[in-house]
Amino acid sequence: MSLLRVAGRPLLASMFVAGGMNSFRDPEALAPIAEPVVRPITEQVAVLPDSTVQVVRLCGGVQVVAGVLLGLGRFPRLSALTLAATLVPTTIAGHRFWEAEDDADRGQQRIHFLKNLSMLGGLLIAADDTGSAPSLLWRGRHTAHDLQREARLVRRSVRATARPAAAVGGLRAKLPARDGG
Repeated sequence: MSLLRVAGRPLLASMFVAGGMNSFRDPEALAPIAEPVVRPITEQVAVLPDSTVQVVRLCGGVQVVAGVLLGLGRFPRLSALTLAATLVPTTIAGHRFWEAEDDADRGQQRIHFLKNLSMLGGLLIAADDTGSAPSLLWRGRHTAHDLQREARLVRRSVRATARPAAAVGGLRAKLPARDGG
């Protein structure tokens, strides 16, 4: 594994571990902010708890676990996708700069919103990173290409040997039959 991955993954994960711990420990403080975003999601996703406090706590726990796994390099692609999925509603709930009335607050919320978009971009890149190993899609395409090439070679060799074999068979048929003996 490259030094960039060894250093980059824990750096990217650190914000999620810290923020997730905060959400897990004190969800009551964040629930009023999350309510406008959590309520429509819980109405659509039946497996989520009805309580906004519980959803915030669950999201925090997921961020901690996925952040630790990403930081350790365990299931990094799945961990990055999981963190990306939790980051979208967190960003929309927590940094609604378009609703801020004060210019200073609007500016700060915009900065945090854009920071979260940047982290989302990093997570998407991490989710796509195969760690220098070819992806399953690439391996499948490469294998199919190899099989096509091998099939062409077999077809050519069959054609190349079929003509002389047919000629020999035709000559044999024309020769008088020998009595076995």
